[in-house]
Amino acid sequence: MEETIQKIKPNLEKSVEKLKQELAGLRIGRATGALVENLIVDYYGTKSPLKQMAAINTPDSRTIIIEPWTQDHLVNIEKAINNSDLGLNPSNDGKVIRLIIPPLTEERRQELVKILHQKTEEARISIRNLREEVWEEIQNLEKDGKISEDDKFCGKDDLQKLINEYNEKVKEISEQKEKEIMTV
Repeated sequence: MEETIQKIKPNLEKSVEKLKQELAGLRIGRATGALVENLIVDYYGTKSPLKQMAAINTPDSRTIIIEPWTQDHLVNIEKAINNSDLGLNPSNDGKVIRLIIPPLTEERRQELVKILHQKTEEARISIRNLREEVWEEIQNLEKDGKISEDDKFCGKDDLQKLINEYNEKVKEISEQKEKEIMTV
């Protein structure tokens, strides 16, 4: 039974990491490469993340410079940025693409907090679904006579402790990001 509970740890970690990656892409008023590095761009007919086809630099807190390894991809990168939900206007000078990050308005900050809460809830749902899968396995072990009813409830308590630990991690990440977004 302990094995059953422990085997979901990697999936729980993946849920937390996915949340971290998604939140890194939320624009918080200052330039960061994480904002654009995972944008999917058409690259020789295949969809690839921007970080695999260009150098991304942030010379100051308001500017991101994207320098593709081949100039042929400037148009595709520009198109991907325009199609994204970043709300940024790329400036293409034929060699690099510049993105100027405008300061956030209070309205936009509130929008970002809503998006943050949606992504946080998605992570919680993912964790909850994993808990349900393992709880079902524990119940099946009891039905098959492999564990006693007392063991089943001990397993449920252990499982809930683990789930609470990961929900707390998600909460901490979310609160930290909300603080970043709301800081003027």
